[in-house]
Amino acid sequence: MFLYPSFLIAFLFGLAVGSFLNVAILRLPHPDQSVVFPASHCPACQTPLKWYDNIPLLSFLLLRRKCRHCQAPISWQYPLVELAMGLFSLALFYRFPFPWPFIGFFLFTAALLVIIVIDCKHQLIPDVISLPGIIMGFAFSFLNPALSWSDSGLGILFGGGILFLIAWGYYFLTKRVGMGGGDIKLLAMIGAFLGYQSLPFVIFSSSLLGTLAGVGAMLKQKKGGQTVISYGPFLAAGALIYLFFEARIQIYLRSLLLPA
Repeated sequence: MFLYPSFLIAFLFGLAVGSFLNVAILRLPHPDQSVVFPASHCPACQTPLKWYDNIPLLSFLLLRRKCRHCQAPISWQYPLVELAMGLFSLALFYRFPFPWPFIGFFLFTAALLVIIVIDCKHQLIPDVISLPGIIMGFAFSFLNPALSWSDSGLGILFGGGILFLIAWGYYFLTKRVGMGGGDIKLLAMIGAFLGYQSLPFVIFSSSLLGTLAGVGAMLKQKKGGQTVISYGPFLAAGALIYLFFEARIQIYLRSLLLPA
């Protein structure tokens, strides 16, 4: 696949965008910081990075995971996010026509990757991603031949509505907040990009993955029912699985509903 120049360009483009996503991941949780200014710098010594110290993947390897100036260790998050976005870009270019729906789903995937990392680290889903994402997802439905605007609109309505009802019901029964508003807006964004048809799988798969992770967290944290984990990364993971395997998933779901 990498022998074709277009696929190599898609991979390198994903790496470059992944480098920017790392900046967004670092700064979006702090409302007083801009993702544009100042330029990239070492989080430890604040020294601005030269262009040759900011090459995706390559600089991490050449610097041997250390800042050139203060020798502070560089987090593995940086190359992993860059590599993940490069591979996603490659897979999207292989899976979807260019320019549409490749561009729309590229933006969607980039947003989900940022949400996964930020929510894991801060238990926060920034509105600056999810709210514009809902609007972009609905606008994208007019350019995506595989999804109608009505399917996208119903995805927004049902995606946000279902989790809102679940969150309200949990609070009504337990008087505890079990799901944040960020998860509700995230599922509305997922419904906007993937349509209401995606929601049963996304909710089921994210619940399954979240349950497995929750059991592991309970054993590790030893807090029992007080264990807290972020749900957003599992919603995002379910959406990514559906995005790349939609046809197979829909065939399997129909076989369950309409057995031979």
